Amino acid sequence: MNYADLFRATLPETALEVAALVVLIVDLGFLRKAALKMRLAVAALLGLAGCGAALWLVLLQGTRGLSYQSTGELLLTTGGFTAVAQVGILALTALTLLLLIDTDFTRHVGEFVAVVLMSATGGLLIAAAQDLLVIFVGLELLSLGLYILTAFAKRSGKSAEAALKYYLFGGMSAAFLLFGFSYLYGLTGSTNLHQILLAVSGQNAHQIAPLLFAAMVMIAAGLGFKVAAVPFYLWAPDTYEGAPAPAAAFIASVSKVASFALLISISTAALHALDGGHVVAVNPGFLVLWSLILTVLAASSMVLGNLAALAQTSVRRLLAYSAIAHAGYILLGLAFFSYSARSAGALLYYILTYGLTTIGAFGVVGVVERATGSDKMDSFLGLHKRNPVLAAILLVLFLSLAGIPPLVGFWAKFNLFAAVLGVSAGPVPFALVALAVALSAVSLYYYLQVLKRAYVMHSVDDTPIKAHPVTMAVLVAIAAAVVVLGCFPALLQGWIESFVR
Repeated sequence: MNYADLFRATLPETALEVAALVVLIVDLGFLRKAALKMRLAVAALLGLAGCGAALWLVLLQGTRGLSYQSTGELLLTTGGFTAVAQVGILALTALTLLLLIDTDFTRHVGEFVAVVLMSATGGLLIAAAQDLLVIFVGLELLSLGLYILTAFAKRSGKSAEAALKYYLFGGMSAAFLLFGFSYLYGLTGSTNLHQILLAVSGQNAHQIAPLLFAAMVMIAAGLGFKVAAVPFYLWAPDTYEGAPAPAAAFIASVSKVASFALLISISTAALHALDGGHVVAVNPGFLVLWSLILTVLAASSMVLGNLAALAQTSVRRLLAYSAIAHAGYILLGLAFFSYSARSAGALLYYILTYGLTTIGAFGVVGVVERATGSDKMDSFLGLHKRNPVLAAILLVLFLSLAGIPPLVGFWAKFNLFAAVLGVSAGPVPFALVALAVALSAVSLYYYLQVLKRAYVMHSVDDTPIKAHPVTMAVLVAIAAAVVVLGCFPALLQGWIESFVR
């Protein structure tokens, strides 16, 4: 391998790693005795500079990617849907750092920002990976950072409990994933996604079907944990509830974008593997198996996520079950994915807009929680009087998550469901889309439960809720983006299509 090419292909990741080291050096070496607010501001600004540099490098990269010189096997991709996912990861990481400015859950701010940047580095690797080893390294780099971020509020028992559960479930899922990868390697003799799928499509593919089925189930279990799909979701409610608000926002947005980008990459390779630069059709039996697994995960996630959210009194746990439901919608799109710009564009549109909306929702919850000491629904009583701007932001974000037009969440669901029906108009996809639409209507009920307390029900405490000006500016910008992108959906669609065509 040409290591100059390797360095060129990983320049965005390198920029984030350098930024993480600079944050640690400045915070621990020069600002150790400075005021907490100053350290927060400096660490966040340095992190933003790193994200900006990485974003610039992503946009400069072409579509050449990185391959082994001897075999031509693709190791990392650049450009295309990879670039879209990486831009989303970096933008959401930057928003997380901005929301960090108004927090006081830890004095180790340099370490927190450094871990966020290193986790984002893992996300960038995942989005670009075309090799099982790189995928696993990227997933573990992302996951280990998330475990640490969850436990960062050392004064909170919930944070420690959530981190322990997250770590234990994560270790088990990593074992399943690695076991599935080892089966694929044993069956095919390669760790490259395209070579694996070409081997599966060989003349003797029927002889390895039982072991291949076991491998795919284990891989689905490992990746299902990363996206909180049923039945691998048990970590999500406790983690969303116990983690510090910025960490929960990061987990709900950045990790989801990276994990779903990986699933898009696997689905793309499953449909059209590359052999010496030539596109080769993959065994239809493998595609049916992969689609069946994703369909089961999608249907169960949509049903359980929406129904379990109805019984929640904690807004954080409500958002966790909502995330499970949204994972089901995205998995539905992946189950009926086609190798086309429309299909990939619809998925990326949904992933990016969901990440943006969710990080804003956690920002609002964080502000209310710091003012009231609780994330229960009753903490939002009378929010329209205590902070009208914050209540308006909450209204926009929750209605978007419910899929109400003309907000961006409506177009995300519309494009995704249309793409599913465009691939196959048979009774199964039609029934699944009908189920998804019906459950979207169910989701409106639990979102309205929070909004009813914010706008209709009276509060026993009318003390104004104040937020840091930077936090308010970020939340207003997110809400404005949700409205503008909903009114003019072609803005984001056109930008995505310029990459994925």
